[in-house]
Amino acid sequence: MNSASNQEGRPDQRVWPWMLPLLLAGCGPGAAPEPGSTKADGKAPVAATEVGAGNDPAAIATGKRIFRFDTFGDESFWTDQLKMHEVIVKAVDPKTALSVGLKVDAEALPPEVVSGIKDGSISLTSPETTVALLKLDAVVGLKGTVESVDGKDRLTRVGITCALCHSTVDDSFSPGIGKRLDGWPNRDLDPGAIIALSPALTAQQKAVYGSWGKGKYDPRYNQDGLNGPQVIPPAYGLADVHRITATGDGDDIAYWNRYVSVTQMGGHGSFDEPRTGVKVSNGNDDQVSSKLPALQAYQLSLSSPPPPPGTFDPAAAQRGKALFEGAAGCAACHGGPSFTDANTRLHAPGEVVSEPEPAGVPSYASRSATKQYRAAPLKGVWQHPPYFHNGSAPTLEAVVETYNTRKSLGLTPAQVKDVAQYLKSL
Repeated sequence: MNSASNQEGRPDQRVWPWMLPLLLAGCGPGAAPEPGSTKADGKAPVAATEVGAGNDPAAIATGKRIFRFDTFGDESFWTDQLKMHEVIVKAVDPKTALSVGLKVDAEALPPEVVSGIKDGSISLTSPETTVALLKLDAVVGLKGTVESVDGKDRLTRVGITCALCHSTVDDSFSPGIGKRLDGWPNRDLDPGAIIALSPALTAQQKAVYGSWGKGKYDPRYNQDGLNGPQVIPPAYGLADVHRITATGDGDDIAYWNRYVSVTQMGGHGSFDEPRTGVKVSNGNDDQVSSKLPALQAYQLSLSSPPPPPGTFDPAAAQRGKALFEGAAGCAACHGGPSFTDANTRLHAPGEVVSEPEPAGVPSYASRSATKQYRAAPLKGVWQHPPYFHNGSAPTLEAVVETYNTRKSLGLTPAQVKDVAQYLKSL
């Protein structure tokens, strides 16, 4: 991304994607607003190029490839501006990469590499091994261009993909190495620590990135200059949810996918949102718009994972279900098949229990287009602690207790545990 493409008057502070929640948003011919602009009712429209793939298997397959491997041309940011390819070659061996939450796709490894890792003949403390893994497309969310120079593999360009934040692995080979789990938030990832490796950043910028920690990212910092990191959200279970971000800025996944791919990843294209004043254009071509329908189709095909057997108490969950639907009042906002009322309304900050933000940071809703919050869908919620948009609740028990205290629900400690067991069963 070029600094000239920022909002006027904004410093060039671009950072990584909070993607897809990973994650994002027509009018008739002759009347269509620009993608990301607002309609007369104040809602972001769905651009004509960003819908229509539906359940087409071919579109879903194409979207899967885009989600995993397409950078939208963002190498011009990560390579040309941040020089991350140089950082990787000098300082990022596989052991270091795994320590900051990067994942390796075991299914992309040929048998000889698997054997070499197991017997120690392939070094996990050499950056050359990282380059070899990038050549195999085995590093989840990173796309490297590896060329042979004087008979030796050289990493010449690197970019990032949606999968960086919104995929993890099942650790079936070893911690951090296994089969891909697309749509699962990578809560081991430390985006700020990775970004801070760039030699192109100031000490002040590095301090901000270093403050985020694992599993958190601020998708607005590089636009408004404020620092309030949010937990990386899941990108599964969105098929029946119209508002797919914490603040419900767009009515469609393609809206947020456009926002992230352009303003966070540095992909070539444009995003324009009058409600927040964000207007960014990168490159002289559009490598984003044509890919949004298939990308959305793939994301909508990702189901929420069921809880593993033995991870909750069925009897307690049944008691918790009765409380959830009755005395606790949870179903008033978390109702329906997706356990959210996001399709019909949003909530003012005063209605939620996740504010005020921890550490005195600015209200996240105040930095959004809607200035409100969406009730989060709960299917698969067992899988992704910490909870609330800002990660202020470490466990589901802490979530229920926060509601119990802030809303004066009057639940006993045993009832709090029962409701938490029900949430673990969803």
